[in-house]
Amino acid sequence: MAHTLGIDIGTFESKGVLVDRSGAIVAEATTPHQMIVPRPGWAEHRATEDWWGDFVRLCRALLDQSGVAPQGIGAVAASAIGPCMLALDAAGQPLMNGVLYGVDTRASREIADLTAALGADAIRARGGNALTSQSVGPKILWLRRNRPEIFARSARLVGAASYLTFRLTGAHVIDHYTAAGFSPLYDIAAQGWRDDLDQICPAAMLPDLMWSTGIAGHVTPEAAAETGLAAGTPVTCGTIDAAAEAVSVGVRDPGDMMIMYGSTVFIILVTPQRLSDPRLWHAPWLYPGSHAAMAGLATSGTLTHWFRDHVARDLARDTAFAALADEAAASPPGARGLICLPYFSGERTPIHDPAARGAFFGLDLTHRRGDLYRAVLEGIASATRHITETYAEAGAPPGRVLAVGGGTRNAPWLQATSDLTGLDQELCRVSAGAAYGNAFLAAVAIGAAAPGDIAAWNPPARRITATAHPVYERQYPLFRRLYEQTRDIAAELADPEPQGGAGDSSRAGP
Repeated sequence: MAHTLGIDIGTFESKGVLVDRSGAIVAEATTPHQMIVPRPGWAEHRATEDWWGDFVRLCRALLDQSGVAPQGIGAVAASAIGPCMLALDAAGQPLMNGVLYGVDTRASREIADLTAALGADAIRARGGNALTSQSVGPKILWLRRNRPEIFARSARLVGAASYLTFRLTGAHVIDHYTAAGFSPLYDIAAQGWRDDLDQICPAAMLPDLMWSTGIAGHVTPEAAAETGLAAGTPVTCGTIDAAAEAVSVGVRDPGDMMIMYGSTVFIILVTPQRLSDPRLWHAPWLYPGSHAAMAGLATSGTLTHWFRDHVARDLARDTAFAALADEAAASPPGARGLICLPYFSGERTPIHDPAARGAFFGLDLTHRRGDLYRAVLEGIASATRHITETYAEAGAPPGRVLAVGGGTRNAPWLQATSDLTGLDQELCRVSAGAAYGNAFLAAVAIGAAAPGDIAAWNPPARRITATAHPVYERQYPLFRRLYEQTRDIAAELADPEPQGGAGDSSRAGP
């Protein structure tokens, strides 16, 4: 085996890498797509065009760029945003747009109804997680209630990575890590689907369970014709992008924490045993007998994109982020007394409040755009500190923190996160992210690498050292109080989502 191929489907962009047996990247490629927001609180992708279409384009680009023969690829692994929900008919055709992870908050009523019917404690005891906007089970119930004609035609309910694996192999599979996000349908102790929740969906509609490095099948002749891969190439089960990203930088042992700077900040901490806290998420880690506790913000990189597109229109798009980072660096820590609540899409952990709203507080006529942008970055960093404090309160403070993702190129954001959390962060030599993690998982799946070999593939290259700033110790408690004292106002401002109205989810197009 000379090479492995990894592809990751992100919120706004997909990436692929082809690596050799030592982990060196011989080709990499990216392709963009859009997140569809047909209504406030909804977030969707087109499964055929955005997920599979990106996969096909990246495969062909990597093969063309590298000159590697398709037969020289030993295995393929894919990851994608998640946990998502997609309905497929009996032929495997999408019946709707894919409903995204916790940034999609359409199922608030179903979360409340299922929690009341099943009991919050019972849900956590059986499934490991409270029901939140990250949970797929309530979104399936939303589909059943509000799009009954689609549900009636649905043969399978899958996530994004599962859809890619199906298109490649014809197999409907899901890894245990992703399946835990299908709360309350996954039984955390039995590590299997529950068979007593037909009011949501029969277990037979869900994919078959595997571990992330299991071989789900092999590239079919039809998939080979589309992708350029060789028919018969092994394909792993796949996983969620954040898990593959954590793997890419060496998160493996208890105490290892990944902070992923992407469209959202997502955090994974490997733990020696199950961590049960309603403010966090839990899942089996990628290998049998291992555990992970996760957390995630709702808007992070997405908020920086919003700021660029609406507040910095005068800047050239391809250099806007660098210019804004310079402006933020010219503003002092604390952004001259300005606080930003980054809850522009509600919030996930630890407050789990889909009605939360964003705000700038403390504005006066001396503030400039650089202050506003610094406040955005410090607001995201403050929300990240809220998460790391939650881990500590739950008895699992991080030991080693590894940073990864496109946002690590934003120096003020990275430094503000270390300064506010008090945590040093390591950055590894290779920053290709989840696609690189997938290539490594593919190598593990076929025995070409062991899980610990990632340390040689991608060693740490530099460290961000935390610096204490008195202004942060003054403003962080105010950040927390600002949310608490305005959340009732935000809830009243939030437009209640009418249930059962028309929307783009009722068809596969945008």
